[in-house]
Amino acid sequence: MFKKLLIANRGEIAVRILRACREMRIAGVVVYSDADRASLHVRMADEAYPIGPAPARESYLRIDKVMEIARRAGCDALHPGYGFLAENPELPRACVGAGIAFVGPSAEAMEQLGSKTAARQLAYRAGVPTVPGVREAIPELEASRRIAGDIGYPVLLKAVAGGGGKGMRAVASANELPAAWRDAGSEALNAFGDARLYIEKYLDRPRHIEMQIFGDAHGNVVYLGERECSVQRRHQKVIEETPSPFMTAELRREMGEAAVRLAREAGYSNAGTAEFLVDAERNFYFLEVNTRLQVEHPVTEAVTGLDLVKLQIRVAAGERLPVAQQEIALHGHAMECRIYAEDPENQFFPSPGQIISWRAPQGPGIRLDEGVYSGWTVPGDYDPLLAKLIAWGANRAETLARLRRALEEFEIAGIRTNTALFQRILAEHDFQNGEIHTRWLDERLASFLPARAQGVGAASDPLTTEAAAIAASLWHVCKATSSGEQSPATSRWRHDGRREQLSRTPDR
Repeated sequence: MFKKLLIANRGEIAVRILRACREMRIAGVVVYSDADRASLHVRMADEAYPIGPAPARESYLRIDKVMEIARRAGCDALHPGYGFLAENPELPRACVGAGIAFVGPSAEAMEQLGSKTAARQLAYRAGVPTVPGVREAIPELEASRRIAGDIGYPVLLKAVAGGGGKGMRAVASANELPAAWRDAGSEALNAFGDARLYIEKYLDRPRHIEMQIFGDAHGNVVYLGERECSVQRRHQKVIEETPSPFMTAELRREMGEAAVRLAREAGYSNAGTAEFLVDAERNFYFLEVNTRLQVEHPVTEAVTGLDLVKLQIRVAAGERLPVAQQEIALHGHAMECRIYAEDPENQFFPSPGQIISWRAPQGPGIRLDEGVYSGWTVPGDYDPLLAKLIAWGANRAETLARLRRALEEFEIAGIRTNTALFQRILAEHDFQNGEIHTRWLDERLASFLPARAQGVGAASDPLTTEAAAIAASLWHVCKATSSGEQSPATSRWRHDGRREQLSRTPDR
């Protein structure tokens, strides 16, 4: 087993991996940018090394700096987490050159499956159904016009190196194509350093269901059940659960076996996720493979009893998978909410700043994977994911009840978050009945937000609301002071002190 492992990431996933290392008695080494000097993952690590300025391109995305620190620290393994370099084949290639084990698939498997167009070609060879579209990058706009016309509108532009909804645009007609082509390519270049795009048919209101796969270096590959990821905002997953309320045992087996065929075709080892779109008739179409650990992996851990991070490390060290396909069973139901530092009532703008207080929910069936703490300042330089709140129950109803209760207990002060939005979504009738699809949240979002967030009625500026609340509080204090009123819970000493303070406050 490894003795020292470098985590080439930050935030909650770095903390998650550190905890697995500590349980396995592996020294955990982290890197941090200037903006993350006081981060939780830095405080928890056995060793921490600065990697550069706040911009990711100058720090977390620098393979040369990551490898130099891994060698200097004497690490014999490296875990990429997710995001940043996790799906860049140059990182495992650099690890091989340095004699450091990479906790993930090989560079060759990553190239076959990480590229969306190469993965579509592989799926075609493996006999896995794909969404109608092209299997290669489109060279320029004029070619895209012809291809989109042949496929038939609406179509979806997607980044070849994409993921997480970036570099993706739905196009309803030929008139929309030039602007969508420009915007998708620009976003893909900024996010992945690769502006190439391809086109596939846009499916109307499908479900997004993914299958967790795991392979080892000895040729064993298994699937660990599905995750329902249809609750999305602008192609970004918001809530995930397993099992899917739409799934049947037969569909699970067919999708799982298809995902395993893909992995075998690519010679895949370690954790991966095959993503599918599923229509109302339960026909499924291959979408892509994420060649890394997923953000939503905890729900799979909850129902299988497997620690996927430890399993990743053991497989990277050459061990065989500890379970065969027939031994894998799903127990209960699990659901996850992604807690972001963002303001849903102000166009979901990021909400960096200091966390004044952080009171995490607890109780039966509740798990929190966090990367923050009270007093820490959330930087505005990275993805605003703060934590993942996971609930497990014997069935979906119990899981929903526990998750709603946990969200009510969650107290975060100092920044804006999306916890209130989750409470509204979970209370909605369609969601409770599992009647969702990939456009469901976008179509219903306005009904989950207060009128002021939509520019209706009261002013939409949150500062106006805050100022009104402060003014009302001051009015009550002044009224009580001038009339000589005193709360039974307020001491005479404090009352006189407040009166003296108010008398010295100049008029505004």
